[in-house]
Amino acid sequence: MNFVFDIDGTLCFDGKLIESSIIDALAKLFHAGHEIIFASARPIRDLVPVIPAQFRKGKLVGGNGCFTSENGFVSANVFSPNFLVQLHNIIQTHQLTYLADGEWDYAYTGSLGHPIYKNIDQSSARNLTITELKKICKLVLFDPTQQVTTLLEQLPVSITAYKNENAIDISPLGINKVAGLERLNVHDFIAFGNDNNDQCLFEKAVYSVCVGDNEVHQYASKQIPKEDVAETILQLINNPFTV
Repeated sequence: MNFVFDIDGTLCFDGKLIESSIIDALAKLFHAGHEIIFASARPIRDLVPVIPAQFRKGKLVGGNGCFTSENGFVSANVFSPNFLVQLHNIIQTHQLTYLADGEWDYAYTGSLGHPIYKNIDQSSARNLTITELKKICKLVLFDPTQQVTTLLEQLPVSITAYKNENAIDISPLGINKVAGLERLNVHDFIAFGNDNNDQCLFEKAVYSVCVGDNEVHQYASKQIPKEDVAETILQLINNPFTV
C-alpha cells in the first residue's frame, strides 16, 4: 500500500526534526513492504532536509503539488509569464510581503522571524529579487487583506489559506497534492495530514488520519493527537483499516 505523509504539523512539530519514534515507525512501515511518499507545502528544496535520508530519493510531492521528485529528479509547474504580471501588480499595489518559490531559488520579503522563513534551506538556494526569478512555481502572501483575497479568488489559481500564519498560498490552477501524486502515478493511498491543504488527500485516500484538531479533520477517517502518530503508523502496518 502507498502511504502519503504531510510533514509540518503531521510528522514534524518544530519545523526541523521528526521525532525518533516516528522515524522508527516509518522504517518499520517501509520494511513491511509499503511505499512511503511525502507530500508537503514545502518545496522539494526544503522538504528533503527534514525527511529521513533513506526516503530522499523516493517519490516526493512539494509546494502543495507544484513540485514532484522521483529518484532525485525534480520537476515543477510554473505560472505563465503573462499571469505573473498580474501577481506583481497585486503585490505592488497592496504592498504585500511574500515568499516566491522558483524552481530552486526563492524571493522572500517577509519577517526573518516567520516560521516559513526559518524552514527555508538557505544553504542550497539563493534569496533573489522576485524579478530575478526566471520562473515562479508558488507564491505565499503574508497578511493579505480581504480585498486581496477577493481579487485572487477571481483569478485562475489554486488558493490555500493558512489561518495560523495569516497567509495564503497561491499555485497554478488545478495544482494540489493529489495532482502531484497523480503525476507520480500514485492513485490508491492511505494519507496522514493536518491542515487545509490536506483536504484533497483525505477526500481521495482509501483511509486517512488527521493529526490535531484543525477543522479539516471532518474529511478524514480518523483524528488523533500528535502523541499518537507513531503508534497509529505501527497499527496500520498489518491492519490498514481497523485503527
